[in-house]
Amino acid sequence: MSEFVIDYVRALQVLDSRGDPTVEVNVVTKGGGFGRGIAPAGASRGLREAVEVRDGGRRFLGRGVEKAVESVNKYIAPAIVGLSSYRFRDVDRKIVEVDGTQNMSRLGSNATTATSLAVVGAAADTAGVPLFEFLGGRRARVLPVPLLNIINGGAHAGNELSFQEFMVVPVSASTFSEAIRVAVEVYKTLREYLKKTYGPGSINVGDEGGFAPPMREAREALKAIVVAIENAGYRAGEDVLLAIDVAASQIYREGFYAVDGRRVSGEDLLELYVELVEEFPVVSIEDPFAEDRPEYFRELKSRLKGRALVIGDDLTVTNAETISRYLAEGVVDGAIIKINQVGTFTEAERAIEVLRGGGGRAVVSHRSGETEDVSIAHIAVAYETKLIKTGAPARGERTAKYNELIRIEDYLSGDAVYAGRRAFK
Repeated sequence: MSEFVIDYVRALQVLDSRGDPTVEVNVVTKGGGFGRGIAPAGASRGLREAVEVRDGGRRFLGRGVEKAVESVNKYIAPAIVGLSSYRFRDVDRKIVEVDGTQNMSRLGSNATTATSLAVVGAAADTAGVPLFEFLGGRRARVLPVPLLNIINGGAHAGNELSFQEFMVVPVSASTFSEAIRVAVEVYKTLREYLKKTYGPGSINVGDEGGFAPPMREAREALKAIVVAIENAGYRAGEDVLLAIDVAASQIYREGFYAVDGRRVSGEDLLELYVELVEEFPVVSIEDPFAEDRPEYFRELKSRLKGRALVIGDDLTVTNAETISRYLAEGVVDGAIIKINQVGTFTEAERAIEVLRGGGGRAVVSHRSGETEDVSIAHIAVAYETKLIKTGAPARGERTAKYNELIRIEDYLSGDAVYAGRRAFK
């Protein structure tokens, strides 16, 4: 297994989809295997996320990552060169040990995430198999249902929509490729509807490729998407479902939420969610309340009675122990998986395993500041999570993931299975 030994590690500063610097790490093994990892960045972040390191100062308006790059080249690289990439979990433990903090604040989660992904990628390349097969074995063949953010609000757009993401979920297709076709047709039909209804400025896009029309109320966005689904020739609630990411911590101040131009209580917001699920085919609501109000998550989960999933993100921050507790307490149905929230692939893998073992849904997810790294596409297939979030079918950093899943489906040929409706049963 000497061919898996890490021989070279090098980091550099590159750009993410918002034009902010981020960390890229390249790893080469003695067997000639190559892996590249690039760290994404979020606009709305949970308070308990791992901490990324930025330079401050004037360069890149303080957003530079030369300190994080130095952390890789000066501290991480000497510690992991000579270790086996095949034992990538041991490598991740060494990275955590070198950092020595609870939240990656010394080296930076941007440094550790990029390195961790590069190492496991190099191991797969050395083995001569795709990353999903290296991680999941030959039985990994389930393609996830995409949750595509086609109307942006909140921290991802410059409009007045309080909720951050309004997503379409194509479930009736027989293959992943067909699901993407359906999503693209709905997306383009929505574009024409918005342009006709709100004017040319309404089809400007937000951070994740969804449109950012001059809307104020959640119902208005959901109605527009339902119209687009039907105008595209599909049935809302049958062929295509809806999902919402509220990112409620971003709109929570002093015990109240700023929603649809009003200041509402947690109780009022809960009733709004119940109404929206009754009025629209909403199958998932992410971060419906502030991250320090888990009791409201639990109540909403109880009220929805299986009609829609209640998903944690800022609440759960890809932390295995937190997810385990909230699953056991009936607070959530599942959780978002973002590697840079915990800083290493291995920690994210632990969170996925906790969800699978506890009957919860793992939703592998991008960040709003994304990169061309396609690791999450492979991770969703490897662990058969059945659900993935990676934005609208637009912008290269988003379509890179969808295109990679199309390639994986082609690689699997007739053995590929599209999760479809089963993802929500």
